Amino acid sequence: MASRREILRLLQSAAMECYPEMEARRIAEMIVTQRGGITLSDLIIEPNAPLDIPDIETICAELRAWRPVQYILGSAYFADMDLEVCSGVLIPRPETEELVEWIATDMPHAKRILDVCTGSGCIALALARRIAQSDVHGIDISSEALTIARRNAERYAPRVVFHEADALDDFSKIVGTEYDVIVSNPPYIPEADRRLMRPNVTDYEPHIALFVPNGDPLLFYRAIAHTAYAMLANGGRLYFEIYESLATEMTAMLRAEGYDVTLREDFRGKPRMICATRII
Repeated sequence: MASRREILRLLQSAAMECYPEMEARRIAEMIVTQRGGITLSDLIIEPNAPLDIPDIETICAELRAWRPVQYILGSAYFADMDLEVCSGVLIPRPETEELVEWIATDMPHAKRILDVCTGSGCIALALARRIAQSDVHGIDISSEALTIARRNAERYAPRVVFHEADALDDFSKIVGTEYDVIVSNPPYIPEADRRLMRPNVTDYEPHIALFVPNGDPLLFYRAIAHTAYAMLANGGRLYFEIYESLATEMTAMLRAEGYDVTLREDFRGKPRMICATRII
């Protein structure tokens, strides 16, 4: 049987065919700790202890083919949750955790929250856990994503309710009105930018959750902002995760829709989050 160190090196070598060395190392550590049932400290303290990962060759082949480690493992860590993910849902990102933190700090007493384009349910569940008394709902057009979101809710926030609905339609007909917080991380990447992205995203993550037409990159934002305007309670706020290259256009669109706008940068210094408050 191979040692922990040998398994780690094998996985890192496979990952380095696609990723830089440090990123490949982190990916290998994720697989060794989760599939091996050990902690990172265990790996560091006893690197020569035996380790058996029966499907190691399959995993290495998937890494060489750019398959995201989260899909290999079937889970993604987000806001102190180990969420189930598969190729039918977008992999939660660290910058989205920043959006959750902003909302939880900004609106700690929110009574009703709606997450539009919920995917794995990561935003809805994280807010339900952070804002204890809130009534949280999530919508998505994908029945596959909603199945995953409901399974995640069973583990982390059973009170969250999910609905199948189209963000481009009047979703208030399905979920009602008077929300203190409406939040969305909708599709926002123009099709033309697909060529700039790595295969671990373009070959595996759901395009329906990623891309928008080149001629109308604000398609989802505009539709959600328009519908949300009549759904927000007095003092309610609309939050978006945005594409950094669209920050100026987003601000102008939201102001034209009747909102006061606050733009915020993520931990990389990129404008990635917007809060829009309806001007009464």
